[in-house]
Amino acid sequence: MTEVMTEPKHVSIVQLNEAALTALAAGDIVAANQESPVELTPYCAGPHWSSVWRMRREQVAVDPASAAWITGIVWDDDRQVAVGRAGFHGPPDGDGRVEVGYAIDPAHRRRGYARAALELMLDRADHDPQVRVVRATVSPTNLASRNLVQQYGFVEVGEQWDDEDGVETIYELTRGGART
Repeated sequence: MTEVMTEPKHVSIVQLNEAALTALAAGDIVAANQESPVELTPYCAGPHWSSVWRMRREQVAVDPASAAWITGIVWDDDRQVAVGRAGFHGPPDGDGRVEVGYAIDPAHRRRGYARAALELMLDRADHDPQVRVVRATVSPTNLASRNLVQQYGFVEVGEQWDDEDGVETIYELTRGGART
């Protein structure tokens, strides 16, 4: 059976407060849902994403202004369900660079959610005069993500080592770069 890929009609990235991030980092879905503006799924609080939530919680504690930029929940407005996480690694740095990050719950993959989340982030970057470069780092084995960023004009600019993810290929898109 071939799975049909469908584009979600309306997707949002919902930002979370520090208490929700703390609960997600601890794997406490009940406490996270008490703090979240949308209902989160058990997958959101699972071990596969806890390090991201922990990192973002610590980031917000040090720099509260970063909360508006960091990883939030990918929310399907039509189906009223959390389908993944996405956001920037932080506000623009001194060079005007932001880095995107996204992950979709395996139960919701191949339905256009990563694409929709990336489009939301690129739109935000396009409308912020501080942003000059958008970066994406992708594992060389993650062909779906690599193909997605390349479809939006991201260009390979190098490699880096990530302590959690290992070798990553660095892709960048400069302001005014190609977009489809």
